[in-house]
Amino acid sequence: MVKKITTLTLFLILFLCSVITVAQQKPVRIGIDGLSHDHIHGILNNHKERSDIQIVGIAESNKAKAQALADRYGFDMGIVYDDLATMIEKTKPEGVVAFNSIYDHLNTVEVCAPKGIHVMVEKPLAVSTEHADKMAGLARKYNIHLLTNYETTWYPTHYKVFEMAVRNQEIGAINKVLINDGHKGPVEIGCSPEFLAWLTDPVLNGGGAVVDFGCYGANLMTWIMQNEEPETVTAVLQTIKPEVYPKVDDQATIILTYPHTQAIIQGSWNWPVDRKDLSVYGKEGYVTAYNAHDLEYRLTRNVPRKEIKVNDFPLAAKDPFNYFANVIRGDIKVADTDLSSLENNLIVVKILDAARQSAAEGRSIPFKK
Repeated sequence: MVKKITTLTLFLILFLCSVITVAQQKPVRIGIDGLSHDHIHGILNNHKERSDIQIVGIAESNKAKAQALADRYGFDMGIVYDDLATMIEKTKPEGVVAFNSIYDHLNTVEVCAPKGIHVMVEKPLAVSTEHADKMAGLARKYNIHLLTNYETTWYPTHYKVFEMAVRNQEIGAINKVLINDGHKGPVEIGCSPEFLAWLTDPVLNGGGAVVDFGCYGANLMTWIMQNEEPETVTAVLQTIKPEVYPKVDDQATIILTYPHTQAIIQGSWNWPVDRKDLSVYGKEGYVTAYNAHDLEYRLTRNVPRKEIKVNDFPLAAKDPFNYFANVIRGDIKVADTDLSSLENNLIVVKILDAARQSAAEGRSIPFKK
């Protein structure tokens, strides 16, 4: 009798373990709100091969756009709905990724949050502090994750910079940070008409290069400073190509000051080449990430300049969608100071608001907490 009970117990344990394993391996149900953002290709490119997420529904009223992407990436037009509320009702996603205009991020959260559906938006979080505060309020009220995705969050070099400059303090006290982001311009590089329609609109995007690329620097600097807010924000915005971008800036320089540190953020649609680089200077040296993998540093105690390749990635996720899935499952905990966190990105939006105000008024803006 004892042997039979033991065998039965063992069988039950093995059965439960197999059930748990299957549940853990079940892909997270993901919905997509909008297809107008050209970053949409990142999630559609390999969606059929993924086991961590499953695209169950898409909200997009532009059926011609949806059909073109369906033909290219092989998803069924039967999962495409005219609006987010209908898509959610029909497909029951656990999380929604937003690939719509920055202005529409608020609506995404307003629809998803009361239903307990987690949200990840493409950078930046919101078009204004007013929108960001409403979104944060809803996320906290309904206990959902509200994340912001940046391409630069997935650069191994940035974590090496953080390790050297912030965690290990190898370059001494940080006193200046230079962050440069941008390209020749969205028109010049061939962005889609649907993307350009809102990216170059001062309401739907909140500005031009100041928002599109200024947000990268604000995000990274807030991370480096571990959510310490700047004392002042000073910005100069220009439109170098008014014939191409008549409504928004295409050249932005933002200066952030802290008690012992200064950051210069340069976002532009006028660079001759694509760039996303970051340099951190301290009392004892500097470290520069030229891109995702190329890093240079020089320390006063080690005079020769060093160039290294960085490939190791420290996060327990391989890309933003894997990250989102693991956050939803509870396998990854989001710290307040993380690059994708709500807390970091609320500061980012405040910095962008202050930058636009500074440029409009021609003065430095005290950063009110």
